[in-house]
Amino acid sequence: MKNIKKIALDGVVTSNPVLKLVLGTCPTLALTTLAMNGIGMGLAVTFVLICSNVLVSLLRKVIPSQVRIPAFILIIATFVTILRLLLDKLLPDLYASLGLYLPLIVVNCIILARAEGFASKNPILYSALDGLFMGIGFTFALTLMGAFRELLGAGAIFGVILWDFKIEFFSSSAGAFFTFGLFIAVFSLMESLIAKKKKINDYAKLCKLKESASVEEINAKLKGDK
Repeated sequence: MKNIKKIALDGVVTSNPVLKLVLGTCPTLALTTLAMNGIGMGLAVTFVLICSNVLVSLLRKVIPSQVRIPAFILIIATFVTILRLLLDKLLPDLYASLGLYLPLIVVNCIILARAEGFASKNPILYSALDGLFMGIGFTFALTLMGAFRELLGAGAIFGVILWDFKIEFFSSSAGAFFTFGLFIAVFSLMESLIAKKKKINDYAKLCKLKESASVEEINAKLKGDK
């Protein structure tokens, strides 16, 4: 359970692929003009992440190390092709809105990085969960940025017009870079504040411990925390 909690926290927060690792920047910049585009691309990447992670983990002892990267790309490309066929048949509007960036999922750094860095070294269940939570983190970041840009650039949210006031800058390429930088800065600030608060709480616990424990007990507690 502790490992699952860590995988979930890494995927959504501490190793968020967009806001922390700064991966998958092309779809992040290009498709976040609308919140719905963020959800669509996020779910597409999540599907490929889970499927490719599972298969890579399943075959991790079979694939020779010399050809692992080409093999991983072939696996990812297979699932991207399946996804494209399904979307074209079942959700043609979403397929059209994602456009060129749908086939480019094959070379998305997030998917290849998780296949190489996690799925090729871990069991199937953990690899599937890693793909799921990395996908959730990716979807969350894209949707949030898309909602922000759509709200300011089009005066709407998920296609629903809220007001006539628009700032066209946020619908432009420059607005995409500005929004991306702004979100990374806010995310980093929040992360540093949380880390600082944790240090203060740990220090307070240590001070409280000193009042009622011996030196040996304090040292044992510190070693246990590490």
